[in-house]
Amino acid sequence: MIALLKGEIIKVDPTYIVLDVSGVGYEVKISLRTYSEIKDLKKIEINTHLHVKEDGHTLYGFYSISEKIIFLDLISISGVGPSTAMMILSSLSASELQEAILNGDLETIKSVKGIGLKTAERIILELKDKLKNKDFVKSDDNFSSKKSNTLRDDALNALSSLGISRNISRIKVDQILKENENVSLESLIKEVLKKS
Repeated sequence: MIALLKGEIIKVDPTYIVLDVSGVGYEVKISLRTYSEIKDLKKIEINTHLHVKEDGHTLYGFYSISEKIIFLDLISISGVGPSTAMMILSSLSASELQEAILNGDLETIKSVKGIGLKTAERIILELKDKLKNKDFVKSDDNFSSKKSNTLRDDALNALSSLGISRNISRIKVDQILKENENVSLESLIKEVLKKS
C-alpha cells in the first residue's frame, strides 16, 4: 500500500496533482481543501490511499492526516465511494464533518452535492461512535483568494471533473462571479457545489 509520497509537483489542478517521485509521475486525486494548501508549493509530502478496484488503481492524496482518516472512515460505509468521499471533503473540513456527525446535523451533510437523506443518515449512524474519540484540529477554512485570468475556466474544469454538467456550472459560476469578482477559485467551486 502506498501511504505517503514525497516529491515535486509537476501539475496541479483543483481535483488532482501529478507528483514526480524520483522520476516516476504519480497522478493523485485531491480534495479542494488539499488543493488550497498545496497549490503554491513546488515540493510536498502528501498522505495517500491507494484504492484498488477491478478496473483500476487510483491514488487519493491528503495534505492533512485528519482528512485521510475521515476519508477512510467515509469509504468504509456501504454506498459511499471514494468520489463521494472526496466531494464531501471538498465541501466540509474534517472538523466540520466530525462536528456535523456528532451533532446529528443532517442538513450540513445533505448540503453536499450528491448526498441524499439516506446517505446522510447512514454516515451519521456509522461514524458517530468512531469519531467520538478523534480530535481533528480545526482546519483553516479561509482559502486564500489569488486572482487569476483563468479563474472561470479552472472552476468549470474542476466542476466538470466532479461530475457537474458544464452548462449548469457555467450559469452558476457566472452568477457568482457577477456578485463577487474577487472570489477565490476554491470558494467559487464550493459555492457552485452548494447550489447544485
